[in-house]
Amino acid sequence: MAYLIGIDLGTSSLKTMLADEAGGSRVLASVDYQFDVPYAGYAEQDANIWWDALVSTVRKVLQDASVRPEEIAGISFSGQMHGIVPIDREGKCIRPAILHCDARSATQVEEINKTFGIDRIRELMMNPVYSGFLLVSLLWIRENEPQNYERIHRVLSPKDYLKYRLTGICASEPSDASATLAYDIRKGTWSEEILERLKIDKDLFPKIIETDGVVGSVTESAARETGLSVQTLVVSGGGDQVMQGVGNGVTAVGAACVNIGTSGQYSIQSDEPILNPALSTNTFCGYKKGRWFTMGAIMNAGLCMKWGSEILKTSSYEEWNEAAKKTVPGSGGVIFLPYLNGERTPHVNPNLSGALWGVNLKTGRAEVMRAIMEGVVFALNECKEICAGLGLAQKGVIVSSGGGARSREWLQMQADILGAPLKVASVQEQACMGAVITAGSGAGIFKDIEEGCRACVTYSDEVIEPDQQSQKIYREYYGQYLDLMHAAAKQLEAVTILGRETEKVMKQK
Repeated sequence: MAYLIGIDLGTSSLKTMLADEAGGSRVLASVDYQFDVPYAGYAEQDANIWWDALVSTVRKVLQDASVRPEEIAGISFSGQMHGIVPIDREGKCIRPAILHCDARSATQVEEINKTFGIDRIRELMMNPVYSGFLLVSLLWIRENEPQNYERIHRVLSPKDYLKYRLTGICASEPSDASATLAYDIRKGTWSEEILERLKIDKDLFPKIIETDGVVGSVTESAARETGLSVQTLVVSGGGDQVMQGVGNGVTAVGAACVNIGTSGQYSIQSDEPILNPALSTNTFCGYKKGRWFTMGAIMNAGLCMKWGSEILKTSSYEEWNEAAKKTVPGSGGVIFLPYLNGERTPHVNPNLSGALWGVNLKTGRAEVMRAIMEGVVFALNECKEICAGLGLAQKGVIVSSGGGARSREWLQMQADILGAPLKVASVQEQACMGAVITAGSGAGIFKDIEEGCRACVTYSDEVIEPDQQSQKIYREYYGQYLDLMHAAAKQLEAVTILGRETEKVMKQK
């Protein structure tokens, strides 16, 4: 029997799954890590930490599964999107990777917007220009670290750096490429106009290999480090949202998925690239040619729970579930705006802060915890409404994934606030499973990715239906959420900028 490995490179952890060719006999290993915040709004990390995590987790799953290296037919990836890993001619990282949640590049965002104008940005990029996207971060390096910029041989997305370490080949694929702002999403090539107008050498960008295309095989040096065989094929893979969809079996046009990970997304599949004139959502290339997906993305989803856990000195999902049970929908009149690190949909503004509204003497720990969970889903519901307004009709049950799908109470909030029934895949690590399926397609185990989904993806028996009474309550609270969000945005931006400026001044004393 052949075996497959899927690796999910996340913002806060790397997970490696080994599975058989039917998606069964799964063994999982993971390594947690933190990204660095040298200044307020910065988010970066030494990419070698990811490689070390890959090495240790691959060795662990091979050992735990008692599988010989030559039995691994293929390995593929899911990865955090938008970040930049600049490498020199020897393949060494020139500086720490700048991540998707980085907010340092307001000047470069303004520069790109001014250079192209909003109409041309709609036509060329089809996405908002946002801090933390690869193209924007590349300009920041050029303007703030010219000595580093001169050394750049290639710019890679995070997961593509790991593929390079395995194969010695610099390659990306359509989903991550389309999330850089340097890619022509309609034509499927690096955009000559974008790069020429910004005076960026096209040769800095890697070649494109389709999601289930073979990049190469494991090199001898990588085999020695990881314990893999040089016979194992390394398959291109995709951005985390694409692989989440594959691992959830969300491949049909109109199929929708809601994900609560570190960040959060509501995404829906389409057979054409959808332009949002307001540029408040993202449209990227999907898992195969002729497939795209549109998503509303929020910066802070599970990150809000992590922040809340640190503030409230709690750590387990069970404590959050119990807190949610102790209070009622609406959290006793408390509303949470989840903008802890800026926001993408709908504000496209890295300079927002969050807020707790309606706190009173009766507000306790349980109300705050439930309000945090509800605020995340309110934000995702606005993503859903914006997608629907673009003519993207959701078909069937929404598939819920990520950490938010492991909490029964949070699932019920999603069904009630989103106003639709939900189902959950049987495998918790859906991005890893998507990478496993992609590895199988690339290695010839499956005819294509769809066949891999049919073979590997199953769902739990329960369908979470909306509760009518809770739905009615949440409609009122959601209206209040929207009113507060729009009324407070200007002030929340002002206090964010003031806080960052104050911190910098005090650090320089």
